[in-house]
Amino acid sequence: MARISSFLTAAALALAVTACAEIPSDPEERAEAEAINDPLEPANRAIFSMNMYLDQNLLEPIAQAYRDDMPEWLRNGVHNFLVNLQEPYVAGNDLLQGNPQGAADSLGRFMVNSTFGLLGTNDAVAETGGAKPHSTDLGVTLGVWGVEEGPYLMVPLFGPSNLRDGSARVAEFWLEPTGAVLGAQGLGAVSAARLGTGALDTRANRIDAMNDIRRNSIDQYATLRSLFQQTRKASVLKARGVQESDGPLPQETSGTPMPATGPMSSEAKNTEDKGRPQAVEFVEPK
Repeated sequence: MARISSFLTAAALALAVTACAEIPSDPEERAEAEAINDPLEPANRAIFSMNMYLDQNLLEPIAQAYRDDMPEWLRNGVHNFLVNLQEPYVAGNDLLQGNPQGAADSLGRFMVNSTFGLLGTNDAVAETGGAKPHSTDLGVTLGVWGVEEGPYLMVPLFGPSNLRDGSARVAEFWLEPTGAVLGAQGLGAVSAARLGTGALDTRANRIDAMNDIRRNSIDQYATLRSLFQQTRKASVLKARGVQESDGPLPQETSGTPMPATGPMSSEAKNTEDKGRPQAVEFVEPK
């Protein structure tokens, strides 16, 4: 119950802040806002500044120490464990998207890695040439079903989102299997620890990418907004079966905000992304 209450409090805060924003009255400014799908930009920028302050003064230093001081084998084990916990959830969304092969891959990975992979700390399936992990979520599922993304939102603490994905994230808090099981067993502290570890793992994997954006972006807010919107659209198109031959697509990531800066879900959920810039995987750890 505490897990749900804390999330709903954050969601209510986000809605309260964005509801106070004013849509630009100037026709040109309004047209520009509609083109970038960010009618609440003034409030979003204020929230972004707060998120960045919290990230630079709290989350990033912790993530930097975690990356520098923790042995790589241990960090990889934590990452693999978190990925494995999400496999049943990914499989469920694969089925809802009409992707039975993806669902079978995820369930197979979960069963094998949970046993032969030492509770998922080793990716035994991928290491032996089997299916590699992939990411998806309820927001992508809704996109496949034709639900429009809605206006862009910068959510306090959780980062970039939109109306569709934010609503999906609230639903996921009730439906996501691992958290539901832990909550039903009265293991709220374990669930909270999983959320915190997921946030730390995600942020540690994005230190270099975020530093690059800070150094090279004239407008960090606009850069992250563009990257988030492109990658979410790419994720939906890929789930619909649109091939790159139908037109160039941005690199796919899983799509939920990362605490404070916006790099989303959890995640470093996808080990295929190791070694690539991941600042655009905006995922909230589940």
